Amino acid sequence: MNLPKKLLSSLAFGVYLALSPMTQAASLEAVPVITGLDYPWSMVFLPDGEMLITERSGQLRRVKDGKLQPNPVQGLPKVAVLGQGGLLGLALHPQFAQNHWLYLSYTEQGQGGYSTSLARAKYQEGRLSDLQVLFQATPRITGAVHFGGRIVFDKQGYLYVGLGERGRQDLAQDTTNHAGSLIRLMDDGKVPTNNPLVNNKNAKPEIYSFGHRNIQGLTLNPKTGAIWAHEHGPQGGDEVNLIKAGANYGWPIITYGEQYGGGRIGEGKTSQAGMEQPLHYWVPSIAPSGMTFYSGDKYPHWQGDLFVGSLKFGLVVRLHDVGNGKWQEERYLNNAIGRIRDIQQAPDGYLYVLTDESNGGLYRLTLKP
Repeated sequence: MNLPKKLLSSLAFGVYLALSPMTQAASLEAVPVITGLDYPWSMVFLPDGEMLITERSGQLRRVKDGKLQPNPVQGLPKVAVLGQGGLLGLALHPQFAQNHWLYLSYTEQGQGGYSTSLARAKYQEGRLSDLQVLFQATPRITGAVHFGGRIVFDKQGYLYVGLGERGRQDLAQDTTNHAGSLIRLMDDGKVPTNNPLVNNKNAKPEIYSFGHRNIQGLTLNPKTGAIWAHEHGPQGGDEVNLIKAGANYGWPIITYGEQYGGGRIGEGKTSQAGMEQPLHYWVPSIAPSGMTFYSGDKYPHWQGDLFVGSLKFGLVVRLHDVGNGKWQEERYLNNAIGRIRDIQQAPDGYLYVLTDESNGGLYRLTLKP
């Protein structure tokens, strides 16, 4: 029996909801901490209580004692600001308290266009020194989308940077370039000798996984030590993925999304042998950005749950693993404060979010009584 396409889509969405029920069992309140940020993108919490926040427009801002400092951090590399590009991800070296290494990703202009670069520098009292460019993605392309940019360290001290395919779908399956991949480096930028494609002459040695569209969330599961990533789908098909060494995540050959305005992508398949399935996906798209596992004590019963920000609907999404590949999904805020760009757990045990606005803010999330 041949069913109409719209009916098939509705049935598929109904099955998806049955596997991932959305509830509102609790309520979160976003408490303003600071405002006046220019499209903030990423944040880190320093051991002395200071915070650093990137602004996509090219500034690195300081927050001390709950107050935004008037002067941006000095000593940044030259950042190209265009479209989705600019100053992007941040991460602290696991031994930051001793060595002061701060890592940042940003859009850089060069011959042929723009790409994502990674640098590190020593941070102290509002200034960067000893700046080192560790990685520059290739190829450079003239477009202004899909730069990725999230950064995370794993428990072994390896450094991961999520990239996008720069709006060129074909590049995500081509391992002779970095586009649409997750790269893994040593803390000094060298390529680990045990990277999965390091001995493949037809692959960039930095690649750890590939077939990604645009990685906008990257986090470490503190219990298992595994790296998790999420990426934007096109119209639908946002994915949460458990990262495996050398794995192909399918874009654009397989996807749960469709072309903007409708129409299949490629052969319109959602699975294929040799390509990974997402642990969770969204149809319609929520435009996910920022992601973290919760391990604190401020939200009872939420330890181990995964939290994801949403740009499209201004949401904080909580995913709870109920076993057998099924997830319980809860949604909070619903555009109460605007587009959520990042979400992280602070040393005080609370979750904090950044809003992607020209007058963006930092908010602490608390449970409503």
